[in-house]
Amino acid sequence: MVEFFQQELELPAFNRGYHIITRHIVENCSFLPQLETGILHIFIQHTSASLTINENADPSVREDFKSYFDRIAPENASYYTHTQEGSDDMPAHLKNALLGSSLSIPVSQGRLNLGIWQGIYLCEHRNRGGRRRLVLSAWGNSRNKLS
Repeated sequence: MVEFFQQELELPAFNRGYHIITRHIVENCSFLPQLETGILHIFIQHTSASLTINENADPSVREDFKSYFDRIAPENASYYTHTQEGSDDMPAHLKNALLGSSLSIPVSQGRLNLGIWQGIYLCEHRNRGGRRRLVLSAWGNSRNKLS
């Protein structure tokens, strides 16, 4: 029988940048150990931050993310019309549109089935984005099935 779970998680405020949050999710996803096999879906309830999965070992990846995304969605571009919320707001929305607001990750034996070099990133695109809210939804076969 398939079971469904859902909870919300509020992350602490992070500085602008690309932050590995895998540990935050694993430590705060109370239902994860109950799943034998399934899917964890993570959704961020914001339009100026995003989520992605990428390399979790070399910090230079995060610097390259910053350089690349700041180049393709620069601040103070003359063609922006949405400017009332600050120079970092419209670029943040564009970066969210490119990277996305949700992830789906396989769960195996109560653990995220990520590759050895993969981590979950919070991509904070605002200078002062504040605390970010995630919705963690999962479905799958329970580890505690009665035989």
